Amino acid sequence: MPKLIDTHTHIQFAAYDNDWKEVIDRSLAQNIWLVNVGTQKDTSAKAVEIAEEYPEGVYATIGIHPIHTEKSHHDSQELGLPAEASAKEGGNGFTSRGEQFSAEGGSASGGDYEYYKKLGENPKVVAIGECGLDYYRLGENTKGAQEKAFLEQIQLASELKKPLMIHCRNAYSDLIQILDTRYKILTFPAGIIHFFSGTKKDAQQLLHLGFYFSFGGVITFVRDYDEVIKSVGLNKIVLETDAPYVTPVPHRGKRNEPAYVSYVAEKLAEILDKPVEEVAEATTNNATSVFGLRG
Repeated sequence: MPKLIDTHTHIQFAAYDNDWKEVIDRSLAQNIWLVNVGTQKDTSAKAVEIAEEYPEGVYATIGIHPIHTEKSHHDSQELGLPAEASAKEGGNGFTSRGEQFSAEGGSASGGDYEYYKKLGENPKVVAIGECGLDYYRLGENTKGAQEKAFLEQIQLASELKKPLMIHCRNAYSDLIQILDTRYKILTFPAGIIHFFSGTKKDAQQLLHLGFYFSFGGVITFVRDYDEVIKSVGLNKIVLETDAPYVTPVPHRGKRNEPAYVSYVAEKLAEILDKPVEEVAEATTNNATSVFGLRG
């Protein structure tokens, strides 16, 4: 069994083009497993490709991030980077080309749905997403396009009997409403709310729907999440880095990587006033439960 699991990272991103194997080796050498999270077609396929190179310890998710449902530019601040972010810490932003999840007409019967379904059938794929809602930058068709893609991915998760990897920003009310209406078809554990930034009330509603919550490097340099973390409780928390973004203290200003999830575990232990060994064991057990992993 691993010591820690980084449940949400992106080692298939361009920030690691020259050294992704070394980054993964550093993590595995510390007995830290990782899940590479897909955000659109190419990053989902690459996550699966990388996972297949390792007998254990490296896994993948597949799906479309809500910001990729339409063409749009996303700057470094939006990505959670400090103002002085360097290229090594994820770059200065990017432009999404925009993708559709379903076939023409919105039917879950062909096109991209079938592409993702085939990817998702791979045993190294442990969840569907990163999917959800992101209203940080609203365009004319943002809400409709995101909801359509999200609903299709909920359906795919149900069909493949795999949990969801959910991204939500400035949209918790709509997210909870959608999940509540689809409650009966969700696989349990229902999944992970990645980088949770909602309220205590949001957290309680999502707990009721069967979700776990991941927290990453941001908790090492701001105190905004402390009370929510305490309200959720250790039995429903998993760890993440969201690498290459949101690098924890003491490596702020550098590119993030899965090995740094240990700093997140240490800060979580401090917030919850628990031994770091207890946090490591609990979060690892939670992650293996959500993803159906076996050590």
